[in-house]
Amino acid sequence: MDDEALIKAAIAARNKAYAPYSGFKVGAAILDNLGQVHTGQNVENAAYPNGICAETVAIAIMVQQGGSLISKIAVSGGDGDMLCTPCGGCRQQIREFANGKTLVLIADDSQLKASFTLDALLPNSFGPENLDRSGLFD
Repeated sequence: MDDEALIKAAIAARNKAYAPYSGFKVGAAILDNLGQVHTGQNVENAAYPNGICAETVAIAIMVQQGGSLISKIAVSGGDGDMLCTPCGGCRQQIREFANGKTLVLIADDSQLKASFTLDALLPNSFGPENLDRSGLFD
């Protein structure tokens, strides 16, 4: 899947976001290790801490559908010149299923605005291999 198609999937997911309180809609689309695309959108809640980020939804769906690695992720959010990069918590969740070279595409409601590697967004990260002693993650 090319970058443009993944970005379009993130934009389509953004259009389904439930953000009645902030009005800040975000969509995410993941290309997994099996070549499947999984999308998610933010879902707000009147009890603010109970909202869910788009990236979290997409990752949960990926895992539920058998994917285990993020090959590439696109995030659509924000307007104007401001970039909507994943929040700190989502960066760590992405890290659980990706490596530092994984591409993170950042789009607004119509096009690519920037791209980063996960290492650029989350340098010197802590991941599963930091806890593994059996060689499982080699």
